[in-house]
Amino acid sequence: MSEQKLTAIRGTIVEAETALSLGELCRVCAVSAEEVIHLVEEGVIEPLGREPRAWRFEAVCVRRVSRAQRLRRDLGVNLAGAALAVELLEELDRLRTRLRRYEPR
Repeated sequence: MSEQKLTAIRGTIVEAETALSLGELCRVCAVSAEEVIHLVEEGVIEPLGREPRAWRFEAVCVRRVSRAQRLRRDLGVNLAGAALAVELLEELDRLRTRLRRYEPR
């Protein structure tokens, strides 16, 4: 028999209605607070609240931060490019979802 290689996947499950603090978002996404602040400034994510101490982030921000970080790390995309790419990837996801509704089964 052939030997199969198993890969462990580590992650954190975040419920859609969960609001994360700045510190929690940093921990879940393994990024610094400074990086999150830059992502907010660039419009990748939008916090609820006026100042970083009071910021709360919707669960969708986890996905957006992770995507932006992968684009920056893996492809060397700058922050503005990552913001645009994340927006376009989400639009593509929405369009694919709509298209699936119209495909015959």
